[in-house]
Amino acid sequence: MKQKEYIIFSGVIFGLVAVLHLLRLVYAMPVTIGEWEIPVWASAVGVIVAGFLTWKAKQLSR
Repeated sequence: MKQKEYIIFSGVIFGLVAVLHLLRLVYAMPVTIGEWEIPVWASAVGVIVAGFLTWKAKQLSR
Protein backbone atom coordinates (compact mmCIF):
# COMPACT_ATOMS: atom_id res chain seq x y z
CA MET A 1 0.00 0.00 0.00
CA LYS A 2 1.37 3.38 -0.96
CA GLN A 3 1.66 6.22 1.54
CA LYS A 4 -1.14 8.31 0.02
CA GLU A 5 -3.52 5.32 0.02
CA TYR A 6 -2.65 4.62 3.65
CA ILE A 7 -3.34 8.22 4.66
CA ILE A 8 -6.71 8.19 2.87
CA PHE A 9 -7.62 4.84 4.44
CA SER A 10 -6.71 5.98 7.95
CA GLY A 11 -8.63 9.24 7.40
CA VAL A 12 -11.75 7.28 6.48
CA ILE A 13 -11.39 5.06 9.57
CA PHE A 14 -10.95 8.08 11.85
CA GLY A 15 -13.95 9.72 10.18
CA LEU A 16 -16.10 6.68 10.94
CA VAL A 17 -14.92 6.70 14.55
CA ALA A 18 -15.82 10.41 14.81
CA VAL A 19 -19.30 9.74 13.43
CA LEU A 20 -19.85 6.88 15.89
CA HIS A 21 -18.80 9.08 18.80
CA LEU A 22 -21.12 11.81 17.54
CA LEU A 23 -24.02 9.36 17.35
CA ARG A 24 -23.31 8.28 20.92
CA LEU A 25 -23.44 11.93 22.00
CA VAL A 26 -26.70 12.63 20.17
CA TYR A 27 -28.52 9.53 21.40
CA ALA A 28 -26.79 9.40 24.84
CA MET A 29 -26.07 5.69 24.45
CA PRO A 30 -24.61 4.05 27.55
CA VAL A 31 -21.35 2.11 27.20
CA THR A 32 -20.25 -0.24 29.94
CA ILE A 33 -16.99 -2.18 30.07
CA GLY A 34 -17.08 -4.67 32.89
CA GLU A 35 -18.38 -2.73 35.85
CA TRP A 36 -17.17 0.64 34.60
CA GLU A 37 -19.56 2.92 32.70
CA ILE A 38 -17.85 5.28 30.28
CA PRO A 39 -19.24 8.81 30.62
CA VAL A 40 -20.94 10.34 27.59
CA TRP A 41 -18.61 13.38 27.73
CA ALA A 42 -15.76 11.04 26.77
CA SER A 43 -17.34 10.79 23.33
CA ALA A 44 -17.06 14.56 22.96
CA VAL A 45 -13.31 14.14 23.36
CA GLY A 46 -13.46 11.27 20.86
CA VAL A 47 -15.26 13.43 18.29
CA ILE A 48 -12.67 16.19 18.64
CA VAL A 49 -9.63 13.90 18.45
CA ALA A 50 -10.94 11.66 15.65
CA GLY A 51 -12.23 14.69 13.74
CA PHE A 52 -8.83 16.36 14.01
CA LEU A 53 -7.07 13.23 12.76
CA THR A 54 -9.52 13.00 9.85
CA TRP A 55 -8.87 16.63 8.96
CA LYS A 56 -5.08 16.13 9.13
CA ALA A 57 -5.32 13.02 6.94
CA LYS A 58 -7.30 15.02 4.38
CA GLN A 59 -4.63 17.73 4.41
CA LEU A 60 -1.80 15.22 4.03
CA SER A 61 -3.49 13.38 1.18
CA ARG A 62 -3.36 16.48 -1.01
